[in-house]
Order: sequence, then C-alpha cells, then structure tokens
Amino acid sequence: MRVKALVLFVVTLALAASAWAAGTETLLYSFCAQTSCVDGNQPDGSLVSDSSGAHLYGTTYYGGTNNLGTVYELANSGGTWTQTVLYSFLGASNSDGAYPFAGLAMDTAGNLYGATQNGGASSQGTVFELAKSGGTWKETVLHTFDNIGGDDGSYPYGRLNFDAAGNLYGTTQQGGKFGGGIIFQLKKSGTKFTYHVLHSFATSASNSYQPYGGMVVDKTNGYLYGTTYYGGVIWNVGSVYQLREVSGVWIYSVIYNFLGDSLGQYPYGDLATDSAGNLYGTTSTGGSFNLGEVFKLTLGKNNTWTESVIHSFSGYANKDGANPYYNGITVDASGNVWGSTYQGGSSAGNNLNYGTVYKLAAGTYKESVLWSFGTSGDGYYPLHEPIVVNGKVYGTAYAGGQHGGGIVYEVVP
Repeated sequence: MRVKALVLFVVTLALAASAWAAGTETLLYSFCAQTSCVDGNQPDGSLVSDSSGAHLYGTTYYGGTNNLGTVYELANSGGTWTQTVLYSFLGASNSDGAYPFAGLAMDTAGNLYGATQNGGASSQGTVFELAKSGGTWKETVLHTFDNIGGDDGSYPYGRLNFDAAGNLYGTTQQGGKFGGGIIFQLKKSGTKFTYHVLHSFATSASNSYQPYGGMVVDKTNGYLYGTTYYGGVIWNVGSVYQLREVSGVWIYSVIYNFLGDSLGQYPYGDLATDSAGNLYGTTSTGGSFNLGEVFKLTLGKNNTWTESVIHSFSGYANKDGANPYYNGITVDASGNVWGSTYQGGSSAGNNLNYGTVYKLAAGTYKESVLWSFGTSGDGYYPLHEPIVVNGKVYGTAYAGGQHGGGIVYEVVP
C-alpha cells in the first residue's frame, strides 16, 4: 500500500558553521506529521540511496497503517523533499513482518531488501523484498525465521548486504543450534532466493556470540566480516569475525578479540571496509574515556589483524560524541570515515547529550564534529550510521523533530 505524506516544511537549523559544529544541518522530514503516524514513527535504521542521490529509502520501527513499521522513500525534486510510505507492515497475523530495526539494501535493479525484528508466522522476524514495477511496489517475504526446532535464527537486528553475485547475507541476534545467533545467506538463482544457515554462534567467549550488526562483504574476495557483542576469550567483551567460502565450505574464524577498557568493548554496529581491505567499526563503550571508540583493523601476514584505536569519544563535556551503539561506520572512496553517535555533543553551547555526526579525515583521522543534535525542533539520538552521497551526509535520528517521531537529516560538511 502507498500513503502519500505531505512535506509540511523543510527546516534549515543552521545557516553557518559555529564553534561547536563544522557543518550545517537541514531537516528533510519529521515523522508523525500525519494522524496516528501513518507516515511512520521512529526511524531507527540507516538510509540507502539510488545512484542519482535524489531518492533516499529507509524504514521506521513504528507507525504506518498498522503501527508495525514502514518502508519509506524521500524524493528530491528541485530541492524539495517529498516523503512517501511505500509499505506498511501487517504483522504476524498476516504472516508478514513487523518492526524493522535496521536499514535497507538495494540491488542493481533498484529493488529494496530488509529484515524485520519481529513478525512472521513465529513472530521471530522476516526477510523481505520490495520490488518496483513502474510506480508500484510489491512486498514479498523471502524468509520467515522459525527457531522452534532450534536450527534457525531469530530476531534479526542488522542490515542485509549483497555480494558481487547478488546473494544476500545477514545475521540474527538469537537462535541457531547453540542459541547465540546465526549468519545466513539468501542465495540468488534468477529471481529466486534460497535460504541457508552458514554459521551458528555458540554462547561461549571462545566462540563469540550475539551479532547485533550485519556484515560487510569484501567485494574483492567475497569474505564476510562482522562483530559480536560477546566473546573474546579473556574478557568476553566482543569480537570481530571472518567467514569465507573454500570449495563450497564456509569457514568461520575470529580475527580479533576486544580487550576492554581503552582498547574498546561491546561492539553493536556494522563494519565498513576501505579499498585496501582494512576494516573500520565502533565499540559502544571503552576507549580512553569509556564512551566508545572508532577502531581500524589492518591485515597482516597469515590472516593476522592489528587493531588501532583511531578515535576515542570524549563526550559532551568536550563537545564530542559518546556511545556509538548501533552506529557503525561509512568509509568514502578517499578513505574518510563518517559516523554518528547516540549521545554526546553540545548544541549551541548547551550540554544536551543528544548525539552527533562526525568525520575522521583520511590518514590523520582527525575528528570534526559536523553536527550536534538538540537545537529547537531538531531530532536526537541517531541510532545508525549516516551515508555520504555527492558530498553530503544523510541519516536518521529516531526521536525528536517537529512532531516527536524522529527525523531524516542532511548535513553539509
């Protein structure tokens, strides 16, 4: 179903950079502009863009016709952004998904793919496709998670990702044979997808478990990389893993165990990779101030990886971000690192602790806080990483805005 949502305003919150922010922000849309939030409510996930940058797509956790979440589009025409609800989820009673937490993936044809945290026949989540034909979008449930028998995953939190062949990969935070979550593949053949469980996480520190984030695919070799919230042998504060296919067999290995304290602990978010194959990510706590960090993993010989802490967040007292929970990383073609934090920041001198958008410059990784949320009418608490399109930064904050239902923002560095 399609519900046209009127853009009532486009508000520019800052016209020039100030001492506490190196960029300017524009609200592209504030959710709950319509009765009963049929236009969506609480946009937790990250965005995806088409190749032109004129169309952004995302999800809301609540809202829509059934208050079970939506998939929406923001279309730019002459500088005016218009929001359209492409789909409202129907929930378990209709064997449909409910409550999409992460963002979307887009294939080369412009079709959208995502996961819902709940819904489906067993209320344990779904993977869905929204295929576009002309001006119509049709939803298809590609997989319904059902861990009743103990061999499937349940409750996907992370974003899906494609490999070069068009296969989809994702994770669930729970379920699997050992209860610690799974890695799954939807293998593409023509227009069909076949579901496979590639790995089940065991609930022990030596194996690592509970992957909240999705995975990044190294397009040069097809290797998959992700994080687990627990694991690490000694401190059980999280890990980074690799999954690679060798002669039809998927081989899982932990490539880095977090050591806690200043070296980071408890990663939630998605990873990113640069053109050299280095990995980047965040931990929700740890670092020099125990407010989270951005880390880099560099590949050495014999599949050994070395961690570098490239930024430790110092919090609103220092006008910096804090606690990047599900907020992963985006790396552009030049090697600049972009992200957001759930808390921290300083809006117009007020220590509001509502989150930030930041950039780490390639090479030096010097941080610039581009925006601190919390000015009047602004959103707050961004939960996922932004994307960079044509030099501009786009993302979501799940609360605040003109109607209290969260926002989509644009930041010009």
